[in-house]
Amino acid sequence: MPVHLREVLGYLDTTLEIDRFKDYAPNGLQVEGTMEVDCVVTGVSASAELIGRAVDRRADLIVVHHGLVWGSGLSRIAGPMARRLKLLLGNDVSLAAYHLPLDKHP
Repeated sequence: MPVHLREVLGYLDTTLEIDRFKDYAPNGLQVEGTMEVDCVVTGVSASAELIGRAVDRRADLIVVHHGLVWGSGLSRIAGPMARRLKLLLGNDVSLAAYHLPLDKHP
C-alpha cells in the first residue's frame, strides 16, 4: 500500500532528528518525484549506478547518506550531475539524503 512522500519524509526527518544538526549538506528531500511511495531503495551515495538500479526496481524514493547537493548547492548541472538528475526526474523518483544525522544515529 503506497504512502504519501511527506509521511515518509516526516518519519525520517523526525527519527533522525535533522533539526539537531548543522550540516554541510541539506538533510531531507533533495529531489522531488512522485508523491506516492511504494518502494524505497537505500544506499550510501547518490551515484548514477545506484539511481539506475533503483529505477530498475521501480523505486519511488531513494534514501542515501551522501546526496547530490552539498555546500551552497548546485553550481552547474552537467556531466555526471546531469545524468543523475535525468534518471531521477525522468523516472519520477524522489531522493532524500541524511548526512550527519545518519553518522550520529544508533
